[in-house]
Amino acid sequence: MEINVLIEQGLEEYLKASWLQGVAEQALITRNTGSGLELGLVITGQEKVRQLNRSYLGKDEPTDVLSFSMLPEPLAGGESDSITPFVTPPDGVVHLGEVIISYPQAVIQAGEHRHSIKREVAVLIIHGVLHLLGYDHDKPELEHRMKAREEEILSCIEGGLD
Repeated sequence: MEINVLIEQGLEEYLKASWLQGVAEQALITRNTGSGLELGLVITGQEKVRQLNRSYLGKDEPTDVLSFSMLPEPLAGGESDSITPFVTPPDGVVHLGEVIISYPQAVIQAGEHRHSIKREVAVLIIHGVLHLLGYDHDKPELEHRMKAREEEILSCIEGGLD
């Protein structure tokens, strides 16, 4: 499993790449995805996330997390216990995509939810990874299923969040 972390300059002092990798890895392990996976995790500022949100989703506003899948087709509602890519990549590694998190938005939301920034960042990583695995929350039943998976994964890493 390969998790590439990029932390925007100026934000490196707040989060450790190894911790971020561990959270993403736990999300993948808990969902039984196997080991031949790669994903990118980017921690950046509000303006970059707003720019991406505008360019790719047509929403000119900041948001907390964006997920950009590299799978040729989305998994069916996140129901699959293993990932089968449409075409096997030449290197044998399934490139899931990228999760991009706005650190300033995570700080704001941590205050609103009255928990630590690390916990909020973990929630956002898990949420983004689940999107890459095909989960969504555009309907109440899908949102309930995704929230249950988020809680399941969060419970596995609970000790290092506060």
